[in-house]
Amino acid sequence: MTIMFGAIAGAVSWFVVRYLLAGMYTVDQDERAVKTVFGRAQRVGNASIIDADLGASLSPEERERYAFPQLRVIPPGGPYFRMPWEKVFKVKVATETVSMAHDPETPSANSGGTILSAVTKDQLNTGLNGQIRYRVSERNLYAYLFGVKNPLANIMGYFISVLRERIANFEAPAAPIADADVEASDASVASGISINDLRKNLRDLNDHMLHECQGSEARYGIVLDASLITGIDPPEEVEAALAAINTAHNHVSSEISLARASADQTLVQSRRAVEIEELKALAEVEPLNALAEQLSKLKAAGSGAVQAYQRYVRLALFEKSDRVFREVRQ
Repeated sequence: MTIMFGAIAGAVSWFVVRYLLAGMYTVDQDERAVKTVFGRAQRVGNASIIDADLGASLSPEERERYAFPQLRVIPPGGPYFRMPWEKVFKVKVATETVSMAHDPETPSANSGGTILSAVTKDQLNTGLNGQIRYRVSERNLYAYLFGVKNPLANIMGYFISVLRERIANFEAPAAPIADADVEASDASVASGISINDLRKNLRDLNDHMLHECQGSEARYGIVLDASLITGIDPPEEVEAALAAINTAHNHVSSEISLARASADQTLVQSRRAVEIEELKALAEVEPLNALAEQLSKLKAAGSGAVQAYQRYVRLALFEKSDRVFREVRQ
């Protein structure tokens, strides 16, 4: 009897430890969790990500392919409890940074994940380096956990393919009309060297990559927060030629800027000289106009007023004169 009681107590203790205590879990602040019951993830009814705004960036064909169900997400906190036939998958949703040349499946590729090669429009093999900031999408955990075997490898492959296609077909934006002469000199100096255009338009290139990868959240359950391409390096045999071209272009741009500054300064000085002469002319004409207006008013008042005015003017002139010559008629 004692042995049987001990066996029952041991079985109960084992069950409590194995299934009750071990079934308790918590979720950290930077984590989200999903629970499966007999291998099937808990869903939110029949809702899918297409019903939310995630499907807005997908084409009609992609909507059918990536119609992943929405799952019940377990928020941070706890302790929570799971039954023996249930399994919990935890995912970190904090933002992470990775080199854009990183290959999750082959870490030694791309010079150890440091340089990504790409061919420009003028057939130059360039090296790109930079970073990608990404995070796991809380709204599409099904794609990240169950829909794609290696989500990071998929998103990296998609990003690299879009980037290489953009590099191969990149053309510099049209120059403003005001800078037409500068850009004309640029075209004559660096014609066909698209790597210069890439270096000058890194911001536009990063914005384009971010726009093209907006659908990654719906496809792979990963959100690309930023694409930061920081460097574009040409082959060694081309670097010296590009440096010489850039130096010549900078010299031409500097000479053009100096010529413009000199011309603008001359133009401003000419305008000021004209304004000064106009003011001088007005200063000479204004008293005459005032005198004519005053004489017109005196004339309108009668001939006596004009004669009195002439007498007062003569008296003022006599006061200022040292000698007076008067003509005497014989």
